[in-house]
Amino acid sequence: MAAPTVTASLNASTYSPGDQMTLTVTYADPDTKTLTVTVVVTDAQGNSSAPARVTAVIDPLTVTVTDDSGRTWTKVSDTGAVAVYRAVA
Repeated sequence: MAAPTVTASLNASTYSPGDQMTLTVTYADPDTKTLTVTVVVTDAQGNSSAPARVTAVIDPLTVTVTDDSGRTWTKVSDTGAVAVYRAVA
């Protein structure tokens, strides 16, 4: 079983009060699997729907940002591999 990987970086090395901070988190889990489920609904008379396909991710990683200073980080985006958060210094 492979371990998940995470890297995090800020858009600057120092900030002044009021500066916008951007945190980029890149993450992956080699053990996460994608599964496609196909569903066909059939009624009591034998009439069937067209197949409906849904893709699901089993055991996806989630990113949570906490800050000891009480700063609020707002999620800007999350592709499932790269998450971007913003806060004010």
